[in-house]
Amino acid sequence: MYILSLNLVRRMTSSALPMKAVKILGSVEHAADLNALRNCGWIIDEEKDCIKKKFQFKDFNQAFGWMTRVALMADKMDHHPEWFNVYNRVEVTLSTHECGGVSPRDVALAQFMDTL
Repeated sequence: MYILSLNLVRRMTSSALPMKAVKILGSVEHAADLNALRNCGWIIDEEKDCIKKKFQFKDFNQAFGWMTRVALMADKMDHHPEWFNVYNRVEVTLSTHECGGVSPRDVALAQFMDTL
């Protein structure tokens, strides 16, 4: 399991990243970060340059509670997921539109989702 450090959460919530600071991950960064996410069940869609994962919960209440906690963090990060919810399942797709691919913001939000 990928553990998100308290310091990283503090940095993510202290202020949103400025738009011009958003950059697509380079191949070296991509490999290391995406391999770690892959080990946690994330699927890398190289054609669309995004990451995807399906989360399953006990019931709708747990799924919606999880989505609410993610939504609060996403709002603080000014980085919002594309997601789809049916009862106890949530399907997530992360990609940064400003740079046209996977960025450090996506990795940070994916890590946060996994810690919940």
